[in-house]
Formats: sequence, structure tokens, C-alpha cells
Amino acid sequence: MRWESQRAVGEAEAAAQPLPGMPGLVRTVRSPEFAGMVFHEVLAKSVLNEVPGGSPLPFRFTVNTFRGCSHACRYCFARNSHTYLDFNAGDDFDRQVVVKLNVAEVLAAQLQHPRWQRSPVAMGTNTDPYQRAEGRYRLMPGVISAFVQAKTPFSVLTKGTLLHRDLPLLASAAERVEVGVGVSLALLDPQLQRSLEPGTPAPRARLELIRALAEAGLPCSVFVAPVLPHLTDSVAALDALLGEVAAAGASGVAMVPLHLRPGTRQWFLRWLAETRPDLLRRYEQLYSGGAYVDTGYRRLLAQRWGPLLRRHGLTSRVGRPAATAASVEPQEEVVTNGEGPEQPTQLTLL
Repeated sequence: MRWESQRAVGEAEAAAQPLPGMPGLVRTVRSPEFAGMVFHEVLAKSVLNEVPGGSPLPFRFTVNTFRGCSHACRYCFARNSHTYLDFNAGDDFDRQVVVKLNVAEVLAAQLQHPRWQRSPVAMGTNTDPYQRAEGRYRLMPGVISAFVQAKTPFSVLTKGTLLHRDLPLLASAAERVEVGVGVSLALLDPQLQRSLEPGTPAPRARLELIRALAEAGLPCSVFVAPVLPHLTDSVAALDALLGEVAAAGASGVAMVPLHLRPGTRQWFLRWLAETRPDLLRRYEQLYSGGAYVDTGYRRLLAQRWGPLLRRHGLTSRVGRPAATAASVEPQEEVVTNGEGPEQPTQLTLL
């Protein structure tokens, strides 16, 4: 990878930043194109993360090209994973991004191992492989090629419209292996999106990505994720969103209600206190039992969801990376690899 105007962080500057002794660290880089962000470039020894046995999900492995994410979603459940690197789960998760420079080469080698059984591999279940930095690092073309060469089915879940760049490559890959593509789109309100997901492409841009995927012959599952109590969960808001998703050509949808793990909980509630303090007490009540919203709310949401799906002719059965069976109970697994704890993966479907 060669960036224009890139520079390594100097000693004095590095001393002012939490630079952990992360395995495989090559250098730390800033670029004027990514103001306020720091990229820690590493050489990984292993990139396939195995899902523990007994998981209900239709894949056994995940791959993450990045750790940390410039999308900066206030609700991102993977935030606490950054604390494994001695970063914090707030601003550091948004601004201190670990880049696995050799992800494609290591993946290709692992997929060629005689014991590899071509199990489905999911990407984007934690940090987004098509966040902005992918435009410079260009990791995904090599990753996609590695899957194709090894005849391994894979899926990608993203908010990033950078995926447009790889549409021809993905369409070609789908002729040789099973490819699943999902787009995450939680809301249509641009003002709320800019506050809640400040680093993500606009909702309309993601709708155009869904449309482009459909036109390219790649079925696109849409994740209405997460649904935020009293912010994006009204019948009117969900109805409008599903109408747009259906018109764009989505092949299926899944709904993921907000969950607030440690790290994420503090960061999200801080945002809520600053932007909608009137809702803070309601959230404390809904999440008084822990990370998951209470059962009564999940049932209410499911009652709203079903009729809206039927109204728009959508199905809740989606391809990878979602589970194919709907459930009101949370399903969880923790993913690790040879580098130590990776991000926890979770998909909670209604």
C-alpha cells in the first residue's frame, strides 16, 4: 500500500498516544486525508477466527481486515474489543484503527491448508471491511480472490458504499463460489444518521448500493440494525424504511434490536444524554437487566415487524451472514484467533 502524503508518527507524537505492544506492529501512520485518525499497520500471523461449536449461525469462521472502525457508530457492539489492545472503547475505537496489511496473503495460505474444509466465512460481522480506509489499503480484492481460489463460500456485511468498486469482482466470484452480501441500514433520517453514525455513508447512498447489487445479480440482504427504542422503532419509521428497501430490490431483511454491552453501553448512553436526555430514563429501564432490551419490548417490536414485512412483500429469511431462523432470544458467540481476543460477534434476529 502506498499513500500520498502519508507519514509515520514521530517519537514525540507517539509518546502522547496509546501505542500498545500489539503483535506484528510494523508502523503507525497518519494521513491528511483522514484527519484525527491513526492507523496501526500490522502483519498478522492468522486471520481466520473460528466460531465456537454449537453456534446457530450458518458460518464457522470470520475474517476482519481492520480492528476499530471509522464509521464511529455510537451503538457499535464491538467497541469493548478495543480494550484488549489497551485502547478505550470510545474515541479510540473510532480513531485508532488496526490494519492487517497482509490479510489477503495470510488468508490465502490458511485456505490452502490440507485440513481446510471450505467452511463458509463471514466478513463484516464485527468491524466493517469497507470503511473509508479500504479505499486506500485495498485489502478486499485480494481477500475475495483468496476465497475464490480456495473455492470457499463467503459473505460480506457492510455499511460502506466502497463496495461499489468491487461489484464486478463479487459478481465474478459468485459464478464460482457461494457469495452472500448484506447491507446494514438502520434509519432514513439524515440528521439522526449524522449524529448517530457520523462516519457512515448517507442512507440514500446505501439504498443506491442495494439497488446496484440487485442490478448486478447479487441478492442483497438488508439488516435493519440496530432498531433504537423510541428513536427509530415507530411503525411510521419502519414502514418508510422497509418501503425504500423493497423498492431498491432487497432480497430479504433482518431486524436487530439495540443491545448495549459494556463499553458500548457507556458510549451510547453518553450520546443519548447529550442529544435526547428525555429518553435516558426509558433506556435505563429497558436495559435494566443487562445488555439486551427487555422481553416485553422485543415482543412488541416483533408484532410491528411482521405486518410491515407482509405489506412490502419482504421475507425475513436472509442468506449469509444472518441466521436463517428467526428468534426473539439473543444468540451470541465469541470469536478468537491466534493473536488473542478478537471482536465478539453477535447477530440477534427477530
